[in-house]
Amino acid sequence: MVNADAREKESQIPTNLRLLIILEEVAKRGVAVKPSDLIESLGLAKPTIHRLLQTAEAEGFLQRDLDGRSYGPGPRLRELSVNTVSSEHLRTARLAILRGVADEIGETCNLAIPDREGMIYLDRVETKWPLRIQLPIGTQVPFHCTASGKMYLSTLRRNTLDGFLSARALKSNTERTITDSGALRAEIIQIGQRGYSTDDEEFMPGMAAVAVPVLDERQRLVATLSVHAPTQRHDLKSLIQFLSVLQVGAKKLSGLLSS
Repeated sequence: MVNADAREKESQIPTNLRLLIILEEVAKRGVAVKPSDLIESLGLAKPTIHRLLQTAEAEGFLQRDLDGRSYGPGPRLRELSVNTVSSEHLRTARLAILRGVADEIGETCNLAIPDREGMIYLDRVETKWPLRIQLPIGTQVPFHCTASGKMYLSTLRRNTLDGFLSARALKSNTERTITDSGALRAEIIQIGQRGYSTDDEEFMPGMAAVAVPVLDERQRLVATLSVHAPTQRHDLKSLIQFLSVLQVGAKKLSGLLSS
């Protein structure tokens, strides 16, 4: 039975905005959301919440989490978010920041965002050196053996991280890839403490990389800023010397999110 307060609050939200408000709330929380959480925070009636969630799930904007009851962003909502941050005026400012970082370091810089199966390169500025590693925009790379992926893993809740590490065997891309879940967990915890991540020829032989987080106003990771280079020019120790340049660039990128 819907009480009078709930009916009154629901009546204040236009019908054509209710689904958008639910999608906004799910995206804003950054974790899987139960219908009861939405009922409490939005004040919509239980039947309304369940009906709208079912519609959003059927259309691919939301998808069920592992518990079968909670909902998180679905493929269409994730694609919408990518298209939004890739809009022309935002991308112009973003590329200017990336180009400044790449020019100062002298190597390729990447902006990557997390997806369900790995990190996706959203933008990049290539080095001017003829010897370069080709990873074009739209490329998806693994979480467990890349600097950007491990940076993302370090922001997960402990039970979520444990679920990822125990889900399946970690693939070995090179002889340096960390495939032992305990060893990778230890490194990810260390990454969370120090605030940056590395790839020491773990994803690709002859390539080193360093990544830092790009955070939103609530200090949640929304992307990673990274630099990678052939080890003939920069080994990992050499690349880490540019950490402060990456951090300044990441702070500028974070500023775009609130502008």
